[in-house]
Amino acid sequence: MTTTDQTHTNESASPEPPDRWRPDWSALAAEFTCTAFLLAAFIGSGIMAETLTDDVGLQLLQNAFATAGVLTALIHALGPASGAHFNHAVTRADRIYGGIDTPTAASYIAAQITGGIIGVISANLMFDLAAVDWSTKDRSAGHLVFAEIIATVGLLLVIFGVVRSGRPSVAAFSVGGYIAGAYYFTSSTSFANPAVTIARTLSDTFAGIEPASAPAFIAAQLAAVAIGAGLIRLIFPHISDIADQVIVPHDN
Repeated sequence: MTTTDQTHTNESASPEPPDRWRPDWSALAAEFTCTAFLLAAFIGSGIMAETLTDDVGLQLLQNAFATAGVLTALIHALGPASGAHFNHAVTRADRIYGGIDTPTAASYIAAQITGGIIGVISANLMFDLAAVDWSTKDRSAGHLVFAEIIATVGLLLVIFGVVRSGRPSVAAFSVGGYIAGAYYFTSSTSFANPAVTIARTLSDTFAGIEPASAPAFIAAQLAAVAIGAGLIRLIFPHISDIADQVIVPHDN
């Protein structure tokens, strides 16, 4: 073959198409399922607490204990399939550090929202309530919105700090412990999760939030992602090196 022929051959050869993104269905199923169970725990334990006692302090304790326990178990059980995000804030922060690509992050967020809605509907139905019962619990006060910034930044610090420490075996307990504590040290009781906030508008119970209050909570949580991401980068300059292992090592 002459040089001219070789040149024509090279020019006519079409470049290989880039790899097409494909959803990781096992990871999405894990995000959907675990967010559904998490919201069922949030709402179901709140309804049960109201049934068992009129003491608001005991209601909060029961709600916190059940939620933290279920969250810890879910991270242990299904974390290896998806990393156990179950939370827009975690997914968005992980995207900032390059631990997850944009299409995967978007699919995680969709699975979290859908799972959360199904979880709340399931909890309502388990307690013989309307499947969708819009909350009337006003949480619009400025100090509650500010509390969501604090709660979400703290959650991200715990998650990425534990991952950076190289101790994945304690991740579930650390996250569950933080959520249990944040129920009490934040005035908002630490939603710290846009998917949770959206879903909790669907239940007019102890753990609900009225739809009009939700946008400010979500905005605070997303603002906390930017704040938390910067703070984490300052504390752990090489956080991107292990971002693909958030919250726990996983297969995808």
